[in-house]
Amino acid sequence: MNFIPFISAKKHISILCTVSLFLLAGTPAIAQVKEDPDQLKKKIAIAESDNQKVELLLALSSYYLTKPGEFKADLDSADNLNFEAQKLSNSLGYKPGKGKAILLSAQICRERGDSKKALISTNNALAYALKNNLPVLTADAYKELCAYKGYEQEDVEAKIKYLEKAIVLYKKSKAYKKQADALKDLADYYGSIEENQKALQLLENAVAIYKAIGFKSLQGVYTLMSDNYGILQNTQLSLQYALMAEKTAEEVHDTSYQLCTIYNHLGLAYYDLLKYDLAFSNFEKALNIALDNKNVGDINTISYNLASLYCQQKNYREALRTLKRTARDYPPQDEVTKIRQRFIFVVCYSMLKQLDNAKPYYEQILKDYKESDAGLAYKLTGIIIYLQQSGQVEKTYAYIEKFKEFAKKSKKLILYSQIELLSFQSDHASKKYESAIKHLQRHQLFRDSIFNVEKLKQSAALQLQFETEKKDKNIKLLTQQGKLQEIKIHNDQIIRYVFIGSVLVLVLFLAFLYNSFRTKKKKNEELEIQRQQINEQNELSKKMLIEKEWLLKEIHHRVKNNLQIVISLLNTQSAYLDNEDALMAIQNSQHRMHAMSLIHQKLYQSDNLANIDMSWYIYELINYMKECFDTDTKINFKLDVEKTYLDVAQAVPMGLIINEAINNAIKYAFPQERKGDVLIALKNTGKNNYKLLIADNGVGLPENFEDTERNSLGMNLMMGLSDQIDGTFDMKNDNGLKITITFTRNTEFEGNAENAENT
Repeated sequence: MNFIPFISAKKHISILCTVSLFLLAGTPAIAQVKEDPDQLKKKIAIAESDNQKVELLLALSSYYLTKPGEFKADLDSADNLNFEAQKLSNSLGYKPGKGKAILLSAQICRERGDSKKALISTNNALAYALKNNLPVLTADAYKELCAYKGYEQEDVEAKIKYLEKAIVLYKKSKAYKKQADALKDLADYYGSIEENQKALQLLENAVAIYKAIGFKSLQGVYTLMSDNYGILQNTQLSLQYALMAEKTAEEVHDTSYQLCTIYNHLGLAYYDLLKYDLAFSNFEKALNIALDNKNVGDINTISYNLASLYCQQKNYREALRTLKRTARDYPPQDEVTKIRQRFIFVVCYSMLKQLDNAKPYYEQILKDYKESDAGLAYKLTGIIIYLQQSGQVEKTYAYIEKFKEFAKKSKKLILYSQIELLSFQSDHASKKYESAIKHLQRHQLFRDSIFNVEKLKQSAALQLQFETEKKDKNIKLLTQQGKLQEIKIHNDQIIRYVFIGSVLVLVLFLAFLYNSFRTKKKKNEELEIQRQQINEQNELSKKMLIEKEWLLKEIHHRVKNNLQIVISLLNTQSAYLDNEDALMAIQNSQHRMHAMSLIHQKLYQSDNLANIDMSWYIYELINYMKECFDTDTKINFKLDVEKTYLDVAQAVPMGLIINEAINNAIKYAFPQERKGDVLIALKNTGKNNYKLLIADNGVGLPENFEDTERNSLGMNLMMGLSDQIDGTFDMKNDNGLKITITFTRNTEFEGNAENAENT
């Protein structure tokens, strides 16, 4: 027994409502902003006014919002840019910018999946637009409200009201592009409730506006027109507009997901005209696009179309393979799609006489039939076919009557044709041959009225015209490709000559580089010989320097030892003297020699052979004087000495001066067990200038000091040593005796002093 009609019913009962909406309708999303985001960023940076900057920020935010793919980073960018635009609009008091930002915020929330918050923001945008008399924004808000309604009759009617309000406002504001977009969406909604003539009128108006403003991307409108003409069973115009949609998409280089809709509608149009090969080809193209984009709803819809087409050709096994694969990898989400799948499984297994496999799907469809009228045509057809194939023909007549009631409400010839065929099959199985013949004749009559020969001829001519245009276009393309090939050959010759010339130049250049390399290598060898000679000389100099340093340390050591020997000799000599002045002179000489001995001791113990750390030296010298005179309980020595390095030529005189001054202070400043303080200070007074201060709070100088003591050995020694270091010597009474010597430090061995300080 043959089974023919259910795929046509599939298309015109419910599938096209889904098909017409799965791309072109649904949510009224903002069109993809096509301007280059980098260009938008540059324009923002050089915006002539803050208002213009707000509009550019909103445009860039819209770009990221409508960018293909669902990436959190894009939504975050859109949100941040919109926030910046809203903040700037608030500071400027720019009402259009603020309103647009509120609406854009709603769209971002909706895209994130927070429909509740998005709806609140949309209503806020609408209220703001109405309050501030912003008609275009008001219309945009009405259009956005459509996104929060479903596809039930009540929801679709609410969408229609919103869009009708929006269209009036767009028209008044001369926002023609938005007016045409709204007309197209409105037509889609009317088509979904089967007011197809109204939908076509609206689409014609939209096309007129688009053409008037020079908008060329009309493929979406043509697809909707093809859909509505198909539902009205005007197969010729359905194919014509489907072909126009494909042609327009090629002309405007449309590579968007909209191609999936175009190819699916083109497949349906070819199916209506019984051109199954072309229908297969376009369904396959549509399915590949849907698979690439992982659009579950569209994958299920197109897979169903393919399975239905396989059934039309009685290839039920391939239909089952197609639908099983889709059901496994992309399970349907909505109830109607599930019903369509069960319908195909019931039909295929029943026609293959695999009734055990068909029975679970039949029972599920029967259950669905009792629960709701959704997908009623699929359910009734599936039930009837299963009952016919399982030998329960008498039960089919009740369901056929239900089908007739449904067809009367729909008023579609394709349903009447299918009912007559199902009636024929039931009567034939029941051996009611006279009634069966009548039903078959009526079925053929309905079918002929749908697919008459004239329509087929017209569609063939239309297809031929389209193919001819395509071939002409291909000929032009081949001609252009031929010219391009000639240019390419000419360019290849030029490139060949340039390449040969480049190779010659490269060879010469390499020869030059090789010659330069050899010359450089020879010079490097000469330089290496010189470097080795210099290194040998440096090593020799370094060795000699080490030997000189060792020799200098040895000299300082020997001088220090010799001074100690002299001190010891003087100490031995003093044991044989009874004269107090002689003993005093020997003792003073010992102190002076020790002051010099300390310097030589420091020099041979230190790595620095040129400079003496005066802070260390003065500290050691004072300790020596304290030990010699046992002054711990009588005199308090205070040191305020900066870390200063002096060379030997200045350190020795400085040590002798300090020795004489401290010696005099100990002996004469504090007579008769008087206690007091002695301050020794060495300070930098700027650059390399220094001041040595030796002060006590003792009795000071006697009144007749100038006449009696100026020519003493100690005083002459201090003054002479001050002259030796190019310094100035000053001595005065100031609550005791104060001796001040100012001098300039030698810097000849500055580097050595710094190195010594670091070590």
